[in-house]
Parts: sequence; structure tokens; C-alpha cells
Amino acid sequence: MAESQKFAVLRRASRIWAVAAPHGEAARLAALHDRLAERFEVPGDRLVYLGNYLGRGSDVAGTVDELLDFRRRVISLPGMFASDVVFLRGGQEEMWQKLLQIQFAVNPREVLDWMLGQGLGATLLAYGCEPQRGLAAARDGALALARWTASLRAALSARPGHRELLSALRRAAYDDGNRLLFVHAGVDPTRPLSNQGDALWWGAPGFGRWDRPFSEFDRVVRGYDSGHGGFVDTPFGITVDSRCGFGGELTAICLSIQGDIVDRIDR
Repeated sequence: MAESQKFAVLRRASRIWAVAAPHGEAARLAALHDRLAERFEVPGDRLVYLGNYLGRGSDVAGTVDELLDFRRRVISLPGMFASDVVFLRGGQEEMWQKLLQIQFAVNPREVLDWMLGQGLGATLLAYGCEPQRGLAAARDGALALARWTASLRAALSARPGHRELLSALRRAAYDDGNRLLFVHAGVDPTRPLSNQGDALWWGAPGFGRWDRPFSEFDRVVRGYDSGHGGFVDTPFGITVDSRCGFGGELTAICLSIQGDIVDRIDR
């Protein structure tokens, strides 16, 4: 994949809104969008969703529908473009992509068991696919798994816009001045952005507690903390996760291009 497809550049931004992981909680996302619509300023505002749209919650498909609907509303505003709204890949979306190729795994039953333990079952049910059928297919072998994953692709394609959205996710996003970097779960400060690998989906220890900025960026903003430590604002990193999907609220923050938090919504 070309670098331009891996990363999104937010151009001509004066403020950037960042939305934490909704984890299939469509009602919270819709309520947050209602407030965000009232505060969104054009043409200088940009919008980044920080991953984990799938999994955990009771309305995964409704969450994706809500994301698509609000994107249409935003890019229809005067002066706004499709590139002004960015969706990052989260751990749940990474698992979904791996799931579609699970017939090639060495131990597919173990892999699927682990994914289900991470909340992927909610995504399967949202698209009308029983997790037990996948486990049975894993027992029956690669051909049965291939048929099962083909049914997953068909179920996803049956929901307008869902396959297209999940096929267009970016690894990270940053402004055109390289001041703010947006990721799903974290970065490994010992590696450049182009060589982050799984740290983007699963995080790395000590996020934001660095003694200097990461690379050329002043601040790094992430939308999910696997340790569920809540909202954290440090000099070099911000965690926007208020535990949505785990009994908490869904949070969005608005950052000035200098990296200051100028607005916040919790729902």
C-alpha cells in the first residue's frame, strides 16, 4: 500500500475534532453527533474518527450507518471536502480484516477463539453471522472456513457503504504542518511512523509519558486505551478514551492546530 493510502493528511485545518472508539454503541454516537453538529465550524474544522467502530456494543451495524450518515452531512457543508473527514483503523477493524483470511491461519480455531474474546462476536451477530458457525467451520477445515468467510463478505456488502468504509481506513492521520498526529491505540516511540506496525492497533507501554515529542509531532492523540485508564491529557499525548463500550461515555475533543483542547463533548 502506498504511503498516501496508509496515512491521511488534514489540510488547511484550523481545528481538528477527534472522536474516541464507539465500540458499536450507535445511540451514544448519534447523541454525540447531534452536539457536534451544533459546534462544528466551517470551513476550518476537520474530523477524525479514531477506530474501533466494530465490536463490543449491541448495534455495530447501526454505528457504521451513523458514521456514514454524519460523514455525508459534514462533507455537504460549504467549503468541506471528502478528505476533511478521516476514519482510522482500530484493533476491531484489524481483527475483522484478519478474520476474512482466517482460512490461511495455522491455528484458525485458536485465532477465532481469541478474536471472540476480544469482542468480535458482536460484529458477527450484527451482520447475521453466528459465531458458532465459524467455530464449526474451523473444526471442519480450510474449505469450510473459506465458505464461511465468503458469507461474511456477502453480509458486509449487503449493507450499503459498509464494505467501502472498512476498505478505506487509514493507519494514522496528521495535519499538513506535522504538529498533531492521530492514531488508534498508540505508537512505539523507538520507531518512525512508517514502521509502527501493530503498535498502531494494540498500543505500546507508556503512551504519552515520554520526555520529548514523538518524531516531529508536538502531540499524539489516541482514541483507545486497552488498559481503560480513562481520559488522559499529558504534554506529549492525549488519550480520548472514556471507556465507551466498557460502561463509560463516548468522548470527542476539539484541538486547535497548536494542540490545545478547545472543546469537549461527552455522551
